[in-house]
Amino acid sequence: MDEELHERIREVVRAVPRGRVSTYGDIAARAGASSPRVVGKVLSEDGHDLPWHRVLRSTGRPAEHIARRQLELLRAEGVLAEGDRVDLGEYRWRD
Repeated sequence: MDEELHERIREVVRAVPRGRVSTYGDIAARAGASSPRVVGKVLSEDGHDLPWHRVLRSTGRPAEHIARRQLELLRAEGVLAEGDRVDLGEYRWRD
């Protein structure tokens, strides 16, 4: 992946407002990435300083290995989940 795409993905993730969520696919589309998986790769390798917890799967669910922490962080921002699923209709970031 080129550095420019990497930085665009980081910029888009950084732009997701507090109290809102986005999906990997949404971020990929905004950044011009070929796949949501590219977004996941950037976040897993270089997302520690970003609001990574605001990025969910297209189902509104977090990945299993980070679900507990991610839902805690979202809850602290006022994003409530029903079980392990966030209602994208209510909380999805749209500008």
